[in-house]
Amino acid sequence: MTPKLLISRTMPDRVVTRALARYDVTLREDLDPLTEAQALAALYDHDAVLTTLGDAFTATVFAQAPAPRCRILANFGVGYNHIAVAAAKASGVVVSNTPGAVTDATADIALTLMLMTARRAGEGERLVRSGGWKGWQPTQMLGQHITGKRLGVVGFGRIGKAIARRAHFGFGMEIMFFNRSTVEDPGMPATQVASLTALMAGCDVVVVAVPGGAATHHLIGSESLAAMQPHAILINIARGDVVDETALIDALQQRRIAGAGLDVYEHEPLVPPALLALDSAVLLPHLGTAALEVREAMGLMALDNLDAFFDGQEVPNRVA
Repeated sequence: MTPKLLISRTMPDRVVTRALARYDVTLREDLDPLTEAQALAALYDHDAVLTTLGDAFTATVFAQAPAPRCRILANFGVGYNHIAVAAAKASGVVVSNTPGAVTDATADIALTLMLMTARRAGEGERLVRSGGWKGWQPTQMLGQHITGKRLGVVGFGRIGKAIARRAHFGFGMEIMFFNRSTVEDPGMPATQVASLTALMAGCDVVVVAVPGGAATHHLIGSESLAAMQPHAILINIARGDVVDETALIDALQQRRIAGAGLDVYEHEPLVPPALLALDSAVLLPHLGTAALEVREAMGLMALDNLDAFFDGQEVPNRVA
């Protein structure tokens, strides 16, 4: 029997075409993620779900589906904190993700935010569009030079290392990193520090690149932000709730740090008005993997996981 697959949001044509060749596909065209009620229905109505960011496969949902029809959630993306993985496993549901496909694109966005924030590019573009620019001046909108400065990376997995490589070899930046486990071979000149506070205190730019989930919720809060230098900037390309948004807004408003570049938000897609009002914040609409070839690669990797599962083989990117 052909497995019945729900694709929870619109995908690139190449991904949909391949899925249709093997599965009985229901392609959901709603722009919003699955609610808990919709996620519960998906578990009962389909053999598999190609799930996307924000789909509410919570512990509450799995508690109502102890023996679901669905046997695998193939997540479209590396982050899967919207899925209660332990509860899925207890219900007999496999969970997979797409780690390698997103690394370079996400690292590129981190560098984009670093440059935009340090050089006040967002603020400058708004000035030009407003008609308020009066021409070049020697002291106009002076930002910071990042070449040769010290970069701190919080989380030194695939994405963290990719960011560090770009920063070191492209901009001559000195690299420090904080990671929960020891990294024996960073792959470049880089120094692992023992504490998050030490990293935050010692760097000109700090990039957050840890996975989301309970273990990293509000990892960057008032204490770590207070350790940063007044000229330092914070970049978050991880998950929004890794950073305590209220504490970050306070640090920016009080000018205890110079700026922040964000691609993700604590209650996405809601962005606090206080954050929107800050010229020192560069705000992107979760563009980390927003390139056609990257989204195609993510979808095809998710289908690789599904194909392996239904072929009775080991799922290559299984997380539970």
